[in-house]
Amino acid sequence: MDPFREKALNIIADVCKTDEVIRNPDVPLFESGLLDSFGVVELLVLFESELQKKIPITDFDRETWNTPNRIVAELEGSR
Repeated sequence: MDPFREKALNIIADVCKTDEVIRNPDVPLFESGLLDSFGVVELLVLFESELQKKIPITDFDRETWNTPNRIVAELEGSR
C-alpha cells in the first residue's frame, strides 16, 4: 500500500475508532455513524498536522468525503 494512503487511512481509523475503514474503504462514514461533525474537524486538524494537508472546512463536502476511498482521493488530488 502507498505510504501516503496508509497514513491517511490510519488517521481516519483513529478518528472513527475502528479499523473497519481500512478493511472496507468504501464504507459510508456518515450513514454508518462512524463520522460526525466533530470527527470531521478532528480529521482536518490531523490531516494538516500529520500529512501537511490544509483543507479549509469550507472545502469539505460531505458527499465528496463520504468514504475513506473518496477522502484519500481528495487528499491525493491536492498533493
